Amino acid sequence: MKPHSNLRLALLNPWQRGFPLVREPFAHIAATLGITTDDVLAGYARLQDEGALSRIGGVFAGNAGGAALLAAMAVPPERLDAVAAVVSSHPGVNHNYQREHHYNLWFVMTGQDDAAVRTAMRSLEEATGLPALQLRMQRAYRIDLGFDLRERTAPAPMAAAREAMPVLDADRPLAALLEDGLPLTPRPYDAWAQALGRTGESVLQTLQQWLDQGTVRRIGAIVRHHELGFDANAMTVFNIPDAQVDACGEALARVTGVTLAYRRERAEGWPYNLYCMVHGRDRAAVRDVIARAIAEAGLGDFPHEVLFSCRRFKQTGPRRFRALPAAASGTATTPEVLDAVAG
Repeated sequence: MKPHSNLRLALLNPWQRGFPLVREPFAHIAATLGITTDDVLAGYARLQDEGALSRIGGVFAGNAGGAALLAAMAVPPERLDAVAAVVSSHPGVNHNYQREHHYNLWFVMTGQDDAAVRTAMRSLEEATGLPALQLRMQRAYRIDLGFDLRERTAPAPMAAAREAMPVLDADRPLAALLEDGLPLTPRPYDAWAQALGRTGESVLQTLQQWLDQGTVRRIGAIVRHHELGFDANAMTVFNIPDAQVDACGEALARVTGVTLAYRRERAEGWPYNLYCMVHGRDRAAVRDVIARAIAEAGLGDFPHEVLFSCRRFKQTGPRRFRALPAAASGTATTPEVLDAVAG
């Protein structure tokens, strides 16, 4: 079938959550679109090749297992590309962005436990010669980047984050597969079942249980928003008294257009403890949402800063359940990059 202009949206937009938990999910999607299973599989493969689709997989709750933290470095501008290359080379780093701020390099480090994340962060600090703010999440108020791709920003409030049951040790291999993404085959859950020595039905039952318990926020198409036109995003950070931050965070999470809202630890020289993200097609739309969020959540009297992203160095899935390669050290792999970092 020759792809038509609506196929990309039809394969992505409705399936960012609620991906079919049936033995032949791609056939189910094909039936809803009136096309063949092969057309659907080819369409998803093409979207992955184009970079619009990261994977079809799961978004786990923060306390489902593994560990992650947001980190930031203040990098001299002349060293930014080289330092960013070192950071991006670490397989535990899944997001790495330049933001418009003195702390200009922001990245997320993930690992199977806190010790792995701490070790990885030490390796990056040693490799770059730069200290990093390490900002662990304390509470998620809303974490969900699945929104209507036809709009300029997220058009409606999304479900608030809730406490979740962690992944059982016995189920961590399945969690690793869900984190990595479904294979583009007619019966992907059966392929997982075969790899795990389980039945297809038991895999589907566990996935549904994770959704019911809040262990997994959603199962579906994990899109790359830049490639789909949402290339303006800003992180707004607030300094809120500890006794008020939860109420403020909950109010912020209810604002239409806010995609992420969470509380993080403060750090020396970084007093902010409440964060929100807004993604949009242009800066004006993002600024409008931020201004409305501050007003609706009653945050106007609290110190805050807005950090727009201006360059994306890396965006991949997290590694909270998948082991890092044995050789991963966080250092660059070529002498040329190391020489550049050394300046």
